[in-house]
Amino acid sequence: MELNKYIDHTLLKPEATRDDIIKLCEEAKQYKFKAVCINPSYVSLCKEHLLNSDVKIATVIGFPLGANTIETKVYETENALVNGAEEIDMVINIGKLKSKDFDYVYNEIREVVNKANERKAIVKVIIETCLLTDDEKIKACELAKKANAKFVKTSTGFSTGGATVEDVRLMKKVVGDDLEVKASGGIRDLETFRKMIEAGATRIGTSSGIKIINELK
Repeated sequence: MELNKYIDHTLLKPEATRDDIIKLCEEAKQYKFKAVCINPSYVSLCKEHLLNSDVKIATVIGFPLGANTIETKVYETENALVNGAEEIDMVINIGKLKSKDFDYVYNEIREVVNKANERKAIVKVIIETCLLTDDEKIKACELAKKANAKFVKTSTGFSTGGATVEDVRLMKKVVGDDLEVKASGGIRDLETFRKMIEAGATRIGTSSGIKIINELK
């Protein structure tokens, strides 16, 4: 696979403007990135500007804290899908996981996956590795796998740390070939990008995609 097809061209900053998002879409088309990843309010704008392109539209749910109710996350998902989202990057309820309320975390992932399935969208489960022990990372991956998500994802990029090679390797070991791994947060150069792929990531969330591809050239 060409390296540009690993990239979710990402802009999730709260101050991102309409013009910033349009520019993101144009860049994604130019560089043939796999997807753009944007906040839900910009999904319909991206749909308009990515029409007749191969670039997917990914958006975030329960972002960035993951502490919304299940019902809210399901509604957010439905609304995003109606507006044109094709990929759903949802943040789990981290506090519930750390409280060992595993049924809750499983149910919220399953509910979002079920809603996404109605429109053949895929779900990437953000587990926010920087806040978890290795045992908790393993459990979160097992729950995502059980709930039939498509990906587990390292990070929001808005907490205390981003993706690490060790976390990607651990997550891939847990999910095997059943799920894919998305590395996100702090991936800003070609060397780091390659290391994440070597560790098992098949998707990279980054705002530095153009810089990385230009380094390759």
